[in-house]
Amino acid sequence: IIIEQRFKTYSHPRSIPTCPVISFSKCRCVSVLRFKDSRMDDVWLVDFYAPWCGYCKKLEPVWQEVGAELSRSGSPVRVGKMDATAYSGMASEFGVRGYPTIKLLKGELAYNYKGPRTKDDVIEFANRVAGPAVRSLPSRQMFEHVLKRHSVLFLYVGGESPLKEKYTEVASELIVYTYFFSASEDVLPESVTLHELPSVLVFKDGTYFTYDEYEDGSLSSWVNRERFQSYLPIDGFTLYELGETGTAIPEHAVNILSVSAKGVKKRLKGLIQRVAAEHRDQFNRDFQFGHMDGNDYINSDISEKITIEVSVPSIIILNTSNEQYFLPAEPVEDLQQLLQFFSSVLDGSAPAYGGDGFLQRIKRVAYDARSTVMSVFRSSPLLGCFLFGLPLGVISLMCYGICTAESEDDTELMKRDGFTDEEEDEGEEEEQQRLTAGAEDTGEEDEDAEKINQKSPSEKKVD
Repeated sequence: IIIEQRFKTYSHPRSIPTCPVISFSKCRCVSVLRFKDSRMDDVWLVDFYAPWCGYCKKLEPVWQEVGAELSRSGSPVRVGKMDATAYSGMASEFGVRGYPTIKLLKGELAYNYKGPRTKDDVIEFANRVAGPAVRSLPSRQMFEHVLKRHSVLFLYVGGESPLKEKYTEVASELIVYTYFFSASEDVLPESVTLHELPSVLVFKDGTYFTYDEYEDGSLSSWVNRERFQSYLPIDGFTLYELGETGTAIPEHAVNILSVSAKGVKKRLKGLIQRVAAEHRDQFNRDFQFGHMDGNDYINSDISEKITIEVSVPSIIILNTSNEQYFLPAEPVEDLQQLLQFFSSVLDGSAPAYGGDGFLQRIKRVAYDARSTVMSVFRSSPLLGCFLFGLPLGVISLMCYGICTAESEDDTELMKRDGFTDEEEDEGEEEEQQRLTAGAEDTGEEDEDAEKINQKSPSEKKVD
C-alpha cells in the first residue's frame, strides 16, 4: 500500500512531494526534471550545497527550520536543497560560484541571498522577495503600521508616471535589501509635506527625505545609498553590502568606530552621531557612519582590507571602492577635530593607506598569513608547533634524502666503471710518470740527432 501511494504521488511528471524541505540529489527519488518543469509555476527558495562543505553542514539544521516555518505559516515559497556537485549543469545555469549559495527563484528571476544565515533573516528575505516588488498601502493606518516595523522605508506617492516605472525597476533589482511601497497623497500624515507629485520618499532616523533627480543623480544610486540608516552597527555582512554600494558610488566610504570603555564609547559615538545628523548635507553623499564593537571582531572583518592591527578605540574611514583607508593623525577629542578629519579626506589632504594595487595585495596576504600563524600560537602553542613543525621536519628530511641520494649515485657509478677514489689517484700518478718518461726519451733522441749533425761527412760515411 505504501509503495502504491508513493507511486501515485510521484507518477505525474509535474508532481513534487509537499515536504518542508525537498532534496534534489542523486540518491533521492525526487527528480530534478520535475523541478525544472514546475519551477516557473512556483516560488522556490533553494540551497545549493556540496556534500563535503563544512558551512553547508552547519546550515543544514537552520534550513530544516526555515522549511518547517514557511510550510507551517502557509507561505507560497517552496523550500528545497540541491546537490550542486551532482547537478553541476543546473548550478551553473543559476550562477552558483560557491557553497552554500541561497537563491530565491521567482519566474525568470533569481535573487541571491547574502545576509546572515539565521532562520529569521532567511525567512524575512523569502517573504519579502516572494511578494510584489512594490506593495500598496491603502490607508493611513496601514502606513503607520508598516513605518513602525521598518527602520528604512521607501515610498512612491502619486499616480502612473515615468518616475513610477523607474521606481518599479529599481524595486525589482533591490528588493533583496529592503521593502518598497506606494501610496496616494492622502495616506501620508499631515507632518509630511510634498512640494510636487509624483515623489519618492525615504523614511528613516525619525524623519524623511525626498528624492531630487537633479541633486541626487539616478534613482538607483540614491536608493542604494539611502537604504542604510545614517548611523548603524556594522558587521561582516553589512560591510559586504556597503562594498557593493561602492560600485555605484565610487567615493562611498565607511566610518568605522571600534569601542570598548564606556566613557570613550559614549563620547566617540556621540560625536559621530552628531556629524551624521547635523552635517548630513555635507557628508551624506560620501560617508556611511557606523560602529563595530570589539577589537577581535573588527580585526577579523577588516584585516582583509587593511594591513595593520586596529587598536581600541579607533576611528577608521574605509573606502569600499578601492580598499583605501584613512586614520586621524592624532586622537579625536572634539567635534571640530572630527569635522576637520572628514574634510581632509574629502579634499585629498589626508594620507591614504592600503589600496587594491598589486603590492598592497601581497602585503595583505603576508599580513593575513602572519596573523593566522600568531593566532594559532596564541591559542594553542603545542598545536602550532605540531602544525608548522611537522611540515618543516618533513621538508628537511626530503632535502637531506635528495642530497644524500646524489652522492651515493656518484659512488655507485664510479664503482660500476671500476674506479674508486684511491684507484683514480693512482691512475693519475701513473699517467704523470708516463708523460715524464716520454719527455725524457724525447730529450735523448734530440741530443743524438744534434751530435750526428755536428759530424764531418767522412765520419758520417764511416758510420
